[in-house]
Amino acid sequence: MRGFKFIALSLIGLLIFTTPACKKENIFIYDIEDVKVSRSNSTKENLKNEIEFISIAYADVFGTSPNQSSLNALSVIYLSFGDKKLIEDLIIKNMLNNAGAQIPSDTEMRADIEVFIRNAYLKLYNRQPDEFELWKLNELISSDQSLTAKLIYYSMMTSDEYRYY
Repeated sequence: MRGFKFIALSLIGLLIFTTPACKKENIFIYDIEDVKVSRSNSTKENLKNEIEFISIAYADVFGTSPNQSSLNALSVIYLSFGDKKLIEDLIIKNMLNNAGAQIPSDTEMRADIEVFIRNAYLKLYNRQPDEFELWKLNELISSDQSLTAKLIYYSMMTSDEYRYY
């Protein structure tokens, strides 16, 4: 009889431990919004040569292509200098400080910062800014009154992305 109790208790214990417990199912429903994905700037693989760089920068700043004498003078300066980044910096500064530069004024920039950023990206990088670029640049311009449209154009035109197409 003692063996029978042991076997019965063992079977009951085995049934208790092997019977699955009731589990509450958690059902989560997620809404997913469509996201428009645009071309990344990482696909720009072709480096602009000195004539392309000068011509495109001139057209971006002045709204017209350079005449042949200006292009020759700038390309001679560009080719005769060893440090290309430094000469590019000087060429861009010189163009932006010229009275004929056609960039938005600071009041136009601050009137609608998002439109200014979008237009600058389209003009200089030939693409729309991504959401982070738009947010970050908007925050920088909004929070720092010393930032000018000329300084924003300068920073974009001397970036590595501007050197590629």
